Amino acid sequence: MKTILAIDTATEACSVALNYNNRQIVLNELSPRTHTQRILPMVDELLQQAEISLKEIEALAFGRGPGSFTGVRVGVGVTQGLALGAELPVIPVSNLLMMAEEAYQRLNKTEVIALIDARMNEVYFAQFSRNDEGEWSELVAEQVCSPEKAIEKMQLDRNAVVVGTGWAAYSQFKAENLPLVITDITLPSAQFMLSLAEQALEKGSVKSALEIEPIYLRNEVTWKKLPHKV
Repeated sequence: MKTILAIDTATEACSVALNYNNRQIVLNELSPRTHTQRILPMVDELLQQAEISLKEIEALAFGRGPGSFTGVRVGVGVTQGLALGAELPVIPVSNLLMMAEEAYQRLNKTEVIALIDARMNEVYFAQFSRNDEGEWSELVAEQVCSPEKAIEKMQLDRNAVVVGTGWAAYSQFKAENLPLVITDITLPSAQFMLSLAEQALEKGSVKSALEIEPIYLRNEVTWKKLPHKV
């Protein structure tokens, strides 16, 4: 087991997880507006529990999006700061794929439709399949689209399950009576980034802190102007 620290702030959830000495330590919080205040204290708490320093970590993984614009930016900024200070390689992990990995680890599901509410009547959407070697592939590439477009693109003949906040956010999904199992997995957790990051580290699929970028999938801002604003 590689010694990997994973952090995620891309959605309402704020989480950190650590592989160390053949065990995992995980901290999860719901803190949609306080990620910047909470993430570093959570990292410190995790390292204290493991009784190791950041320089003993082999790699740093982070949720690179998609998710909220602010949350994704916080994750990138914190990751860069930690990685530069400790000279660590970095592994970006998709927040949609993170939830697919949880569906596999918790529910033994290998066909997963991931949906995160992107606001403005859109979802961040992808469909994944896991092979016998433990590798995930995209059946439908990550994208931002309307619920209707997501329904059109779903491969419904593969016995897939649904993860993420997107399903409950829009009535269009329920109205179609799709032959899908809806799981209780709604938000990504850094815990399920660890195995994906370990695979990447073994393959040498790492980046430097200065190479990492947020993945927004769209460039629009997800807020609306108030009537009195110009």
